[in-house]
Amino acid sequence: MKYGNIDFNNKTILITGGAGFIGSNLAFYFQKNFPDAKVIVFDKFRNEETFSNGNLKSLGHFKNLLGFKGIVISGDITKKEDIEKLEEYNIDYIFHKAAISDTTVSDQKIMIDTNVNAFKDLCDLAVRKNASMIYASFAATYGNSNIFKIGYERPNNVYGFSKLMMDNLAKEYYDKIRIVGLRYFNVYGKREYFKGKTASMVLQFGLQLLKGERARLFEGSDKIKRDFVYIEDIIQANIKACNSQKNGVYNVGTGIARSFQEIVDLLKKEFSIKREDVYIPNPYKKQYQYFTEADIEDTKKYLDYNPRFNLENGIKTYVPEIIRIYEEEIK
Repeated sequence: MKYGNIDFNNKTILITGGAGFIGSNLAFYFQKNFPDAKVIVFDKFRNEETFSNGNLKSLGHFKNLLGFKGIVISGDITKKEDIEKLEEYNIDYIFHKAAISDTTVSDQKIMIDTNVNAFKDLCDLAVRKNASMIYASFAATYGNSNIFKIGYERPNNVYGFSKLMMDNLAKEYYDKIRIVGLRYFNVYGKREYFKGKTASMVLQFGLQLLKGERARLFEGSDKIKRDFVYIEDIIQANIKACNSQKNGVYNVGTGIARSFQEIVDLLKKEFSIKREDVYIPNPYKKQYQYFTEADIEDTKKYLDYNPRFNLENGIKTYVPEIIRIYEEEIK
């Protein structure tokens, strides 16, 4: 589906983190709907380096780009010499999705270097190119807040803090370029498999069930509720942000919190599986968000955003892809 009324044909579009989950979906959106756009994917790509928690440092994967016909540049946003590779292009739009998105990473220096300091370099690039900047913020900025509206942030991990600092930094550019931050809630959907342990629990539960296992939930998962948003609505928000006449940060979710238990129950219904679940202690209690629910009134007002997928039809749409992943990548 095409969103908004901007014609991106004959425009140059840079997507950082373009081999990742959201970035690759954006790349294919433009390729499908605007065949004359020049799309540049800039990504560090996957290697075997890991954080202290054992998770991979870079998650971009070539398989997310199979069928992509644009320009691919291997680069690290924290290295100025890599950013300089982009100077030769007359960039019209920057979709900045490259980041450390693992909320369990505790290395504060690398988090700030990657998510905050590198963002400034990209904002400066946008100013030089007079490009619109649409960047990824995240609901982790709210932390323990019980109000999910801009101005009520209480991050309880360094990831959430880094995203809040990005939002603060963006304000310095409000009078220079169009710059819009999209504060994603819990995103799930196609091309997230290579996120590994940080992929959505929709995918992780789905694969557990297809492997014949019992779904493993944290204790009290019927009361742990998040705002789960399907990838198509994330794409919608990114595209409509390009038309925004008001710089700022906007929540992107459904506006309705649903429980992790509901996810498992819906998946079991789709798969026609009747199986007992298993409940395990939550090892992340001190830095865990037990409830999120996006206030999307400003997003509707200023971006003309309206979520198309609730949890039921989002999961129903995603199930064939979960089955494909199981058949082709796991089985």
